[in-house]
Amino acid sequence: MRIIHTADWHIGQTLSGFGREFEHRTVLDELVTLVSNQKADALIIAGDIFDHHNPSGEAQRLFYETLVRLKNRRPKMTIIVTAGNHDAAGRLEAPRALLEGMDVHIIGNVRRHKGRIDGTRHLIPLKNEHEEVAAHVLAVSFPTAACLPPISNLEVKDGVSQVIEATRKLYDELMQATKASSSHLPLIITGHLHVAGGIESEGSERRILVGGQHAVPPDIFPKEAAYVALGHLHKAQAVGRETIRYCGSLLPLSATELNYKHGVTLLTLEGHKATTQHMELKRPVPFLRLPEQGELQLDDLDDHLKALDLPKDLPTHLQPFLQVQLSRQGLAAGFRAQVDRISEAYPVRLVDTRVAPRPDRDTDERAQEPLIRLVELKPEDLFNQAFEQEHGFKPTSEHRQAFHLAASQAED
Repeated sequence: MRIIHTADWHIGQTLSGFGREFEHRTVLDELVTLVSNQKADALIIAGDIFDHHNPSGEAQRLFYETLVRLKNRRPKMTIIVTAGNHDAAGRLEAPRALLEGMDVHIIGNVRRHKGRIDGTRHLIPLKNEHEEVAAHVLAVSFPTAACLPPISNLEVKDGVSQVIEATRKLYDELMQATKASSSHLPLIITGHLHVAGGIESEGSERRILVGGQHAVPPDIFPKEAAYVALGHLHKAQAVGRETIRYCGSLLPLSATELNYKHGVTLLTLEGHKATTQHMELKRPVPFLRLPEQGELQLDDLDDHLKALDLPKDLPTHLQPFLQVQLSRQGLAAGFRAQVDRISEAYPVRLVDTRVAPRPDRDTDERAQEPLIRLVELKPEDLFNQAFEQEHGFKPTSEHRQAFHLAASQAED
């Protein structure tokens, strides 16, 4: 069997205010062609279909148009979609009854009846080219607080996080609920969460477990799984073992991802043996860094932009995204406005201006450094700074857990 594993489409995303519909349409066109050329038996989309819980009509239209095109090219292919932390699970699975008639299966929140998981809705059979069931997918979405078994508190006891243990128990329950139906065939498990050891992208991936717990260990996934198809982290990578993989996102979703090799994973199953291959997708729009290495002086930015030799009439949707890395030397207050003014004269879309770090200096010298914008700080960083300023000591793990719980509730 040949299975395409993809995730983190983030349809509807904007980058520093710039729309990305052209890029999404282009890269999804390439995905449809790849699925057809590879003669895929199944497609797994492991969460974060949309960038927002309330996606626009245009974003939803693009998603459903893509599903139709995929089925037109591979009518017998099974498609499995799970909700990510950016998706509204109920909204995503609302047309489930209609789509299942097309062999498209959408999995949102875990359902329980009298305290027991309904495993049948999570176990999806995959058929090979001979129309025989040759594998199963245990489809699991992002584990919200409602999905997890009851948690009495958010504490870490004896070095063990109660939230992580609840996530482990969730997968154990699902395995037990579906074991009788899947025991003799290869099993693929999905997940949308951060697995310890995975490399995250600064600024574009939230710490998403309940209570601020950051990552689960890879051993929460049972060893009998032939493959674990993960979503959430945007860099293609294996974690724990070679068959537990993030396929990565289709596009760079922040400036920190400009060097990633975005694409999908081709999974080949021969019996219970799984082999994988990363299939890189062509980037619809360049993502540039000036300079490519090191830093530049602000006075030299104009020359670097001129050296790109871009057509002056380049349409906005084709203009490359740009990250600028500046040297601190001679940098004065108001430099960001100057960067904006210089870049506006060229057919580029400036999305990130960074200043090279400097060694620690004394208080007087640090006070003269250019100010950091609020948007450059993560909410957790702001909380830590405000807490220490107010109370005179750093927040404890219990304080941080309370903050993350409040933050996750605010995002829901």
